[in-house]
Amino acid sequence: MTGYARAQGSDEQRHWVWEARSVNGRNLEIRCRVPQGFDRLENPARTAVGGKLRRGNVSLTLTIASERQSKPLRINRALLAELGVLVDEVRKGTGAAAPSADGLLRVRGVIEEEDESEETEEAIAALDKALTKTLDEVLKALVAARAAEGKALAGVIDGHIGEIDGLCKRAAERAQAQIGTVRARFEGQLADLLERAPPLSEERFAQEVALLVGKADVREELDRLAAHIAQTRSLLADARTDNPVGRKFDFLCQEFNREANTLCSKSADIELTRIGIDLKGAIERMREQVQNVE
Repeated sequence: MTGYARAQGSDEQRHWVWEARSVNGRNLEIRCRVPQGFDRLENPARTAVGGKLRRGNVSLTLTIASERQSKPLRINRALLAELGVLVDEVRKGTGAAAPSADGLLRVRGVIEEEDESEETEEAIAALDKALTKTLDEVLKALVAARAAEGKALAGVIDGHIGEIDGLCKRAAERAQAQIGTVRARFEGQLADLLERAPPLSEERFAQEVALLVGKADVREELDRLAAHIAQTRSLLADARTDNPVGRKFDFLCQEFNREANTLCSKSADIELTRIGIDLKGAIERMREQVQNVE
């Protein structure tokens, strides 16, 4: 969800630039900065962003510069007259020397820039239309920048899901060997018990083994992991058509992690546990990349 775009425009009186930046975010958060006097554009700008993006922290900035080099100056005669009265009072009361003309002119507010003629409603509407057009250009460029990143990201996520798929297949193969491991462990424990207790019947022995094997059976977890892998690949196909799938990816990563944790807790085999830990690492790497998906 990262990207940057810039678009500019101008008319006879001013030049403006829209800049848009986007970084990762679980939800869509918009920060909009416009110059003083252009607050009317903030809400339409936020609405425009919401119409094109679903997730990410987006910063939108508008800067406007006047084409006129400088404004004519004028003297604030009312303020100057008031200062003259105050100067006379101070001079008479203290005997201080009267300030020079340039000293009075340095007082803030005595010299002002002339206000530009007030623009008509038609001129303001035309300016807003031009600014909105440039805003649309910068948002389209931002969407394109994010889409370019997304295409590269799809390949990265596909690589992670391939790694997860391979680990799940290794776990399935190792799960078959786990049954023998459980049986051998139980037989060893039973041999220790037989020295101090009456022997178990074959039927009771089979029941105990079946109970332990059932507790260590990870086929259900592996089946769900396989279903999650298939769904992730389906979402990747949707992402390539510009459909927003980031939230679904977030949920799937949670489900992946839940099944991997259960697999590790059920494991009675060191090699299967190692595979489960590798699986959790691969899922976490994918989850980090999923945060970048729209």
